[in-house]
Amino acid sequence: MKDAEFKPTNGGIRAAFCVVFTILIFAAFAARLFSWQVMDNEEYIEEAMSSASYTMSTEASRGEILDRNGKEIVVNDSGYMIIFNKLYMKSGTENDIIHRLVNLMELRHEKWADTLPVYIDSDGVYQFEDGNDETVNFIKSKSMLNMNPYSTAEDCMAEFIEHFEIEDKGYTKEDLRNIISVRYNMEFTGYSNTNPYRFASDISRDMVAIVLENSQGFPGVECSSTFVRFYKEGEFAPHLLGSVGAISQDEYAELKDDGYSLNDKVGKNGIESALEEYLRGTKGEKRVTKTSDGTVVEEVETVKAVPGNTVYLTLDTKIQNATNKALEKYVKAAGEEFSDCIAGAAVMIDINDFSVLACASYPSYDLGLYNSDYDYYTELMSDSTTPLFDRALTGNFAPGSTFKPCVAAAALQEGVINENTSIYCSQVYDYYKTNPIRCLGYHSGLSVREALSKSCNYYFADVGRLLGINAMYIYAEKFGMGVNTGVEVYESTGILAGRDSTVWYGGNTCQAAIGQSDNAFTPIQLATYAATIANDGVRLRTHFVDKVTDFARKETLVDNSKEPEVVETVGVSHENMKIVQEGMRSVVTSGTASEIFGNYKVKIAGKTGTAENSGSDHVEFIGYAPYENPQVAVAVVVEHGGKGVYSMSIAKAMFDAYFNSNKPNSNNNQDNSKAASSEASSKSGE
Repeated sequence: MKDAEFKPTNGGIRAAFCVVFTILIFAAFAARLFSWQVMDNEEYIEEAMSSASYTMSTEASRGEILDRNGKEIVVNDSGYMIIFNKLYMKSGTENDIIHRLVNLMELRHEKWADTLPVYIDSDGVYQFEDGNDETVNFIKSKSMLNMNPYSTAEDCMAEFIEHFEIEDKGYTKEDLRNIISVRYNMEFTGYSNTNPYRFASDISRDMVAIVLENSQGFPGVECSSTFVRFYKEGEFAPHLLGSVGAISQDEYAELKDDGYSLNDKVGKNGIESALEEYLRGTKGEKRVTKTSDGTVVEEVETVKAVPGNTVYLTLDTKIQNATNKALEKYVKAAGEEFSDCIAGAAVMIDINDFSVLACASYPSYDLGLYNSDYDYYTELMSDSTTPLFDRALTGNFAPGSTFKPCVAAAALQEGVINENTSIYCSQVYDYYKTNPIRCLGYHSGLSVREALSKSCNYYFADVGRLLGINAMYIYAEKFGMGVNTGVEVYESTGILAGRDSTVWYGGNTCQAAIGQSDNAFTPIQLATYAATIANDGVRLRTHFVDKVTDFARKETLVDNSKEPEVVETVGVSHENMKIVQEGMRSVVTSGTASEIFGNYKVKIAGKTGTAENSGSDHVEFIGYAPYENPQVAVAVVVEHGGKGVYSMSIAKAMFDAYFNSNKPNSNNNQDNSKAASSEASSKSGE
């Protein structure tokens, strides 16, 4: 039988082909690998050695600030900045680029970062600016020029010219100063491959276009988008909100371990500073690869920047704006009658949790212009009315008769008087012959309620003498006077007569009891004091921050609205506190405040005050409403206002703003406060 003939199948042919093809691919890879590792080894090592990667930070947007209802107050707007990027800037070209760029900026009236404390006087001589000793000392130190402490500005500028290798190209002294200013700041802020220098932080679109059109003449100069602080209403609450600015040497020394660089901006004051850790945001990172000839071949974002958190303030925009307008209106009105009246302050506090609904100081300023217009800033600095001074938080004012409810409460609790104790007012109290006190009326016999209603100086001078200064200031402290209220921003502690006085005589005690002597408190302390009276002697922590959320406003990080913090219990019984409250109610119904509040739509309790000082009297008003179920407390001070009608009119406008948008008889607003009061009272044994 004939052997069968072998014929390969189609499947076998395909399998053989795949095997051969696979072998050829692996052979090609092996040959290429051999070429890389052996034949072209030196070439690729040289290429790797000639390139480098740098990690650079990317900017994070700052957190936003809202009012208690979520209305935007401070947000971020898109802007543009000019930066110097060392990765793209050829060494040795910096001085010429700076000279041309500064001239272009000044021609266009654009601002650039000029921090050198040196100017040219009328004789053409370099001089150090006054008030910049810290920076001048740094310039002369070993860290910068290593010069003698007595070196002049001319000496330092000559050294700078050599230090920065500035060639003689016919530069004027002003040109040299500008070049040195930029080079100094570049060195101070750590300009490097990984740390670009921010030459200008907020430039116009026109300037961006000009720089981009001339990019060939400015190698290493880049226009980049940035975040600019935008104020929805610049005059809303500038003293409280605060500002953001370039980090100082001292701030950098304190914050560098938290990841800050010398190019960063930080909150300088107000909420911007107090909430810096929440508002700041977290920088991102990008990797930049550059060859030895200066060519950037790759930019890759490796870590995304995280925006700062959102801060909700306790302020109510409607009430704040109404307070601002009323302050301006009635201070100006008082100024027409009393020429030295130019200023005032007012605060409203929610008694439910001692959150601040309004906090205003007049005269004020526009925060947007303050941060963007240098001429406006210099005008503010030279304004004799001191609009930058925050009178609501740091102004110390003699309280006048608004201090009398505190004295009454202390005297009742200490058993010095009772509700029926009668003191005969003969107009001039002269127990201390060398220090007589005059009353504005001739009141005959008065009880404590009547003395509050008529604001009798004679009555409270005698009660103060019987009570004594030590007990007086102890109770005043508990009510919140002469101590910090707890707000998140800087505040003055005020001055308590006796406690803070260096010399004391018996007659001074009587003066202190009527709100004079050394007593001087801030409007926010007076508002806290009024709220404490309304809250039956339980003082909560006064605060401006309602809550903090993430930037998207979804996750709550801090919440101050749920559990009010009890700071102090005054230690006055409910019965004695009720007597004081009734006296303050009579101030409004038949006493010194009846002219303004006698027929007011909501029952109010209050106390007027007139404080003597050089010039026209300061006038004050403290109060709370509604009387039976307190919701809000106010304090108003009009400097040199002369007549109480002005301070009371401001308070009335504030009450109007609140009660026009809130139900005056709601019981819900008192739940947290009453719970805190009950807990504090049980702890104190009342």
